[in-house]
Amino acid sequence: MSEAQDSSQGRGPTRFGVFIAPYHRLGGNPALQLRRDLSLVEHLDGLGYEEAWIGEHHSAGMEIIASPEVFIAAAAERTRRIRLGTGVSSLPYHQPLMLADRIALLDHLTMGRVMLGTGPGQLPSDAFMMGIDPMRQRDMMAESLDALVPLLRGETVTAKTGWFTLEEARVQLAPFTPGGVEIAVASTISPSGAVLGGRHGLSLLSLAASDPTGYEALMPNWNVYEKTAAEHGHVADRSRWRLVAPMHIAETRERAREEAQWGVLDFVHYIEQLSGMTMPWGKTAESAVEQWTTEGFPTFGRAVIGTPDDAIEAIEALIEETGGFGTFLLLGHNCADPAATRRGYELFAEHVVPHFRGLNAGRTASLSWANANNERFIGALKQSVMAAFDKHGQVLAEANAEEK
Repeated sequence: MSEAQDSSQGRGPTRFGVFIAPYHRLGGNPALQLRRDLSLVEHLDGLGYEEAWIGEHHSAGMEIIASPEVFIAAAAERTRRIRLGTGVSSLPYHQPLMLADRIALLDHLTMGRVMLGTGPGQLPSDAFMMGIDPMRQRDMMAESLDALVPLLRGETVTAKTGWFTLEEARVQLAPFTPGGVEIAVASTISPSGAVLGGRHGLSLLSLAASDPTGYEALMPNWNVYEKTAAEHGHVADRSRWRLVAPMHIAETRERAREEAQWGVLDFVHYIEQLSGMTMPWGKTAESAVEQWTTEGFPTFGRAVIGTPDDAIEAIEALIEETGGFGTFLLLGHNCADPAATRRGYELFAEHVVPHFRGLNAGRTASLSWANANNERFIGALKQSVMAAFDKHGQVLAEANAEEK
């Protein structure tokens, strides 16, 4: 492991978390799967992770949390310090005042730990069931944010759009903390999320950081975000930029790949069903893992399936590409079984997090200092021992004489 070689670049990330959609195999017990999700967030809290983001989906069978707010309320009672975000709330599905009210309530129930992640909605099947035109979703998201942002700041909002009306709407609860609830905007490949985030001075959540196309879009989107923020009087703060990528960590690369084979074909099947495509490399778990780590999966990008050192190398490549960001989020893909998944998060917390936070820099420096001065220290120690003998020599001699 690379603990001794702590990063000193200062370009981040300094915070870490997990993005929990979640992805659960269809053959499992959904009640138990959801209980494991809650237990996982509790485990992450104990390991010192800063954030957990919870998805919202309504169809297709694998992503089974319909209300991140309900889940967050349950998770908050099991945790102490981890921040909990909606990852993300699909704004076209919610009347803005109702969503603002729920988030304001969670802000108090969690004592300031809730975050509002926002997006247009990912699954076309969700929008179809609600009669929402996919071509309108981004515009609806923009209209919703125009209302949500001032509502959560305690302002009164009157607005009329093609899909909601607000008449002197206001949220009853003031923010739990003076800074209010942090709002983040999802960004993948198109610049629409970056534009909205910059316009309102919100955080940026890059969901496709390891996808080849998404990776190439990181800096162009950041530049759009930075430019738009400046035009609207906001400062683009890199510490509020979050990047998401899939990883599974084990003690060896071979073991990590073997563990990921447990559920990778379920993941491939899900992608095939959503896209209507047949993946030629999805015939065996071994070939699917190989594809995922080399070329990547559609929309999910290239995964790191290996050791903590592999994870460090991949994150450092993201730092080099972007110039720095504040938080790295592991995509919770559940391709390894629950025990191996939890172990992977433990290894990441044990070996990857200290590298980027420089947690062991002082320890390493202390050992180096002790080594560089060992002759001086050992010499002083020998002198002190000899001085003790000289000082107490007569007492020792008398004690030995009495014994004889």
